[in-house]
Order: sequence, then C-alpha cells, then structure tokens
Amino acid sequence: MSDSMWVSTSMPYLSPRGKGRPDAWAEEAATRGGKGTQRIAHAGEVPAPEAVAELLHVTPGDPVVVRRRIIELDGEPCELTDTYYPVAIARGTPLAETGKIRGGAVTLLAGLGHVGVRVREDVSARLPDGDERTTLNLGPSDPVLRLNRVTLDDEDRPIQADMMVMPAYRQQLRYEIRIG
Repeated sequence: MSDSMWVSTSMPYLSPRGKGRPDAWAEEAATRGGKGTQRIAHAGEVPAPEAVAELLHVTPGDPVVVRRRIIELDGEPCELTDTYYPVAIARGTPLAETGKIRGGAVTLLAGLGHVGVRVREDVSARLPDGDERTTLNLGPSDPVLRLNRVTLDDEDRPIQADMMVMPAYRQQLRYEIRIG
C-alpha cells in the first residue's frame, strides 16, 4: 500500500456490521489493497478525563471503560484511537477486555441494545506529544489531526466517545451529509 494520502469517511464505522463481515477498518483497508489491523494496548475501567467526561455526560474522574488501540495499515501504525464507554453499557462486556471483537464494537453495542443515531465530530490539528510522535513514527515538526467523536442513541444519550490521533499529512477526512 502506498504512503499517499488516505481519504477517510466515518460512515462505515458508525453502523453495525452484517454477520460474518470483518470490522470496518479491515474491510476498508482490504478494498484499497492493504491490510488493516489493530492492537489493543489497554482495555478496562479508568477515571474519565475531562474531555471524555464532557462527551459522555459524566463527572470528570467517574469510571468509564476505555479501549486504547493502535491502528495499523500493512503493519505500520497509522492512527491512535481511545474509545470510551459509560460503565453502565460496557462493564462486564468484551468492550472492557483486550480481545478482538468480532464485527467491531459498534456491532457489539447494537447487540446489547445500544444503537447510535447521531454523531458529532470535532477535528483539530496540533503537534503530537512525545508518545504519539514515537508510536506513529513522526518527525519533530509533523502535525497530527485530532478527531473527537461522540455517538448518541435515539434518546440523545452518549453511548461511545472516540479520541483519535492521526498524522495530518497522510489524511484527508471526507464528510457526506444527507439532508432529509
């Protein structure tokens, strides 16, 4: 797979997968001739950081479940993603464990009765911190994009918050919005 710019859309990552389909990242990478994998660096309960607490409508420091992942394309790290869930949804489920989730977390959430119907994403650019720079193999002046996403259910309750960091020079984010 070439190191050229990757055009990414969020839509495949927001809908449950059909039975037997791979996770959205593996499928997207495969359609472009690559191999998309992920490593779970950590999973379990943590105190909610302030930004996460705001997205999930909890008090900073309250317990939340996180899955910290290193997303890879053809064996090379290309994104860091921390996905947070309210403990009422994720405690005691595979979301709180380091194992791979068949079909992805969105499919598991739907099976648990939590379906996202609205998503809000905020994108910003900044320089990476030292750990991000090292993990993503970036130079000292290579900026990153930060994408924060919250997924809400049909009662406007947050069910998932994603905090993603990716090299800016390798990404183009595409948004398609359907009205009506």
